Amino acid sequence: MAELDWSDLRYALAVGTAGSLAGAARKLGVNHTTVLRRLDALEAHLGARLFERHRSGYHPTEAGMSLLEQARRMADQADEIERRVLGRDRELTGPLRVTTAFVIMEHLLPAPLAGFARRYPGIEVEVVENAFLVDLSRRHADQAQTWARLEADVALRLSANVAEHLVGRQVGMTHCRVYALRGSKDLPQAVTSLSALVKEAPWVAFERDAHSRVYDRWMRQQLAQANVRLRVDIFNAMVAMIRTGIGVGVLPTFMEASHADIVPVSEVIPELSVPVWMLTHPDLRETARVRAFMQFVGDALGERLRAGASAA
Repeated sequence: MAELDWSDLRYALAVGTAGSLAGAARKLGVNHTTVLRRLDALEAHLGARLFERHRSGYHPTEAGMSLLEQARRMADQADEIERRVLGRDRELTGPLRVTTAFVIMEHLLPAPLAGFARRYPGIEVEVVENAFLVDLSRRHADQAQTWARLEADVALRLSANVAEHLVGRQVGMTHCRVYALRGSKDLPQAVTSLSALVKEAPWVAFERDAHSRVYDRWMRQQLAQANVRLRVDIFNAMVAMIRTGIGVGVLPTFMEASHADIVPVSEVIPELSVPVWMLTHPDLRETARVRAFMQFVGDALGERLRAGASAA
């Protein structure tokens, strides 16, 4: 029997992960007929049926489950090999992908990123705005069907909890207050107690069913009896609605400097103070461009966060 082709195994792995040909095709950047052809060829090569085809999707057979288990191990090993090779890179050149949240990118990162680009012109930084931390040890296939590309080299996250398999540094703390449209006759204009705000002011809140962030949990507890006029999903949308005068809402204090038309109407809320983490995978922390980014941008972010805390 001829040797198995890893590229055939990754098609089976994509089907097993997605549960359908269409989902696997989207993941791999190909059409579903290509996935079906490669899967049929693999089954013919092995002489075994790997998936049962049902209306609800593709379900692995016993043989398929065994193959998928081995294929996942191979994928993890391939990931580790590439990370270790990248980790030996000592050059201050090449691409660097950073993943972060919209609010960090808009309000905290521009100046530090510009300073880093000037200091290290040979490093091309690509920022992917994402509110959720990407698993830096996993990879995906791009439109050119390239299997091994890191999802991100560095992640910036607002969170009290970080994945144990990642390494990095806490660059500072963020703090939150309640804000209102400056000059609004219908909304408080001075610092007011939270109990009074909850009882008397109209609110802009986060999604009712959201629960992953500390802000979501706080709002669900504190605003259960409040007059919530509108709900949004991210801080950028929150400040946009606060600026209409429809109600008060919670924002990180570092957003205040960018919006002269909002005014803080509460003290800092201790329960909503969370750290900003800069993270990478252990195998990448010795890469020259990763180290340079984490040092330069991390220091700059720390200074901005300390300045914002002093102003608050």
